[in-house]
Amino acid sequence: MSLAELFIIAVGLSMDAFAVSVCKGLSVQKMKLGHALTCGIYFGGFQALMPLIGYLLGSQFESMITQIDHWIAFVLLGIIGFNMVKESRETEEEELDCSFGVKAMIPLAIATSIDALAVGVTFAFLKVDIFWAVTFIGVVTFVLSAIGVKVGNVFGMRYKSKAELAGGVILILMGAKILAEHLGFLG
Repeated sequence: MSLAELFIIAVGLSMDAFAVSVCKGLSVQKMKLGHALTCGIYFGGFQALMPLIGYLLGSQFESMITQIDHWIAFVLLGIIGFNMVKESRETEEEELDCSFGVKAMIPLAIATSIDALAVGVTFAFLKVDIFWAVTFIGVVTFVLSAIGVKVGNVFGMRYKSKAELAGGVILILMGAKILAEHLGFLG
């Protein structure tokens, strides 16, 4: 997997965290650097941890499903992507919580990184260098989450659904690319 492909996946995965960070930015009256760093650390950390766990799980079953690994990658990325697109179209208001404490942040970090677990399984089948992949995903998510807090504090909810939509489309396209490559449609 090329660096550009990994970057695209990292951005796609980080869109949920970015959207939640925007909401966290909305919830604070006066934004501080600590708010952005807190979101970045929690979301970036969990976004790096989950694909590692998925990779380790996927590596255990790799020999059993090598024949269909491309279909698994396609289906997992497609499902995650379609769910993100669907969420981007929902109009219900999300409850804003201004807490940046452990009890508020860990559930959010887990919720926004569950999809990265499935991507980690996909990485095991694709023989991705997991150390660099999770580091890259974690750093990209850290940066985008920190930016999201500022965006939310300045601009509001305007960009939340667009971020989720973009992330979903990116993951769907990456799944389709993996399948097309394996089936011989792409070089």
